[in-house]
Amino acid sequence: MDQFLRKHFAFLTTFWNKFLPHRVSNSCPLEFWEPVDGSLHPTLDPDPEEPAFSLFGVLYDFTARSADELSVNRGEKLCVLKEEGGYVLARRLSGDPVMGYVPANYISKLSQEPSAQQPWYISGISRTTANHLLLSPPNRHGSFLIRDSESNRGEYSLSVRNHTKVRHFRIYKEPGGSFYLEKGHMFPNLEQLLAYYTANWNVIHSPLLHPCIQKRPTETDQWERPRSEFQLWRKMGEGCFGEVWEGTWKNTVPVAIKIMKQADMRDDFAKEIQNLKCLKHTRLIKLLAICSVGEPVYIVTELMRKGNLHSYLNSAAGKELTTHHFLSISCQVADGMTYLEEQHVVHRDLAARNILVGEDLACKIADFGLARLLKDDVYSTTGNAMIPVKWTAPEAAIYQTYSPKSDVWSYGIFLYEVFTYGQCPYEGLTNQETIQQITRGYRLPRPNSCPAEVYGVMLECWKSHPEDRPPFHSLREMLFCIYKWGHYPFS
Repeated sequence: MDQFLRKHFAFLTTFWNKFLPHRVSNSCPLEFWEPVDGSLHPTLDPDPEEPAFSLFGVLYDFTARSADELSVNRGEKLCVLKEEGGYVLARRLSGDPVMGYVPANYISKLSQEPSAQQPWYISGISRTTANHLLLSPPNRHGSFLIRDSESNRGEYSLSVRNHTKVRHFRIYKEPGGSFYLEKGHMFPNLEQLLAYYTANWNVIHSPLLHPCIQKRPTETDQWERPRSEFQLWRKMGEGCFGEVWEGTWKNTVPVAIKIMKQADMRDDFAKEIQNLKCLKHTRLIKLLAICSVGEPVYIVTELMRKGNLHSYLNSAAGKELTTHHFLSISCQVADGMTYLEEQHVVHRDLAARNILVGEDLACKIADFGLARLLKDDVYSTTGNAMIPVKWTAPEAAIYQTYSPKSDVWSYGIFLYEVFTYGQCPYEGLTNQETIQQITRGYRLPRPNSCPAEVYGVMLECWKSHPEDRPPFHSLREMLFCIYKWGHYPFS
């Protein structure tokens, strides 16, 4: 009954769709209902020579339930004459030319256009480009391609290499959809046209032997951008690696630009770039672009306007922070380090100077994976490595044995920095004296503004044996509980 109403009162389609929804077969795959990317081209106008009928393929079996419906089987081809609501009036092309109604969602329009998967079809190229492609190695005599016609929209051209020259043939398209080179030889699609002229190449005096081979374009790094796209505005910091500037990308997007001046540090920065590309987390600084062609090298990241946390803690705004703020910072960094730990990445230089601060006290970890970055007096050379001794676990400082557990030790030192407003740890001690004191069991005292619960977390981080230190996900949970439920006297 509902089909009858739909067909004979099509002007009430909206009403029928609301109160008499179509029943859809359970066998219909979900992907059938999803739009296909690229199936519509909004910049193209409809073909003014659209024929009065369209060719469709049957997607699912349908059994007629009344005399005016048409039974069809999956794979059959139909000529659709008109649409009425949720149905189409169609004529079967195979067997008896019977007409009838078929549900519109059981069929799909057939395309006579060449598929991008066809090796011989290259879209969007000019006659000149076709010449260049076919005359370039590894193409040779008999190489061919089909391209879009430059002068006749909706039609095509066949380009064939004949020894040292390229010949071009216009492929005409009839209003009904057939293709031809010569009026007497019509073909329903380009595949059959090519098959005919491959077998009868003497008609065009050019053999069709090999589809054109396109040279693969040189692979370029998706992150690589020309240096001219960036403008430097204000220097934010400087160290042994170079400088960090606030700037803009294409005069609109605010960015931070790390400039590497020393050519001998390219390997270090290559490692940092790889880490930035592969690691994605809200508490890690985000890579936007790189400029590695020529000198100097730029590493372009999101801009954190308040700079590094160490400098911020020492600023007037930093001096106004409370214990509640410190715990928020600590939780954010623990969250980012938990992600690095899960990805089996060792930071090696976790410290307040390598945490960047943005709006609303948002903190992000930077420079993960590098062992030397900022001021020379922070680092001590051991062999060929420069390490920040006062932030480094004893097993890493003495034996260069790094692990997530050595990062946990550094996180304890980071907490000390935060709760002392950026005070240098082990102040007054040299690097050598610091290692000696640590190995004898000395630990930094509890800062005045630090709750006892947080100092307990620090001591857990500073256990002598790495295996006794908690993982970052446990540190994150402990600090979050203190942040959420703790009642501390210092605020």
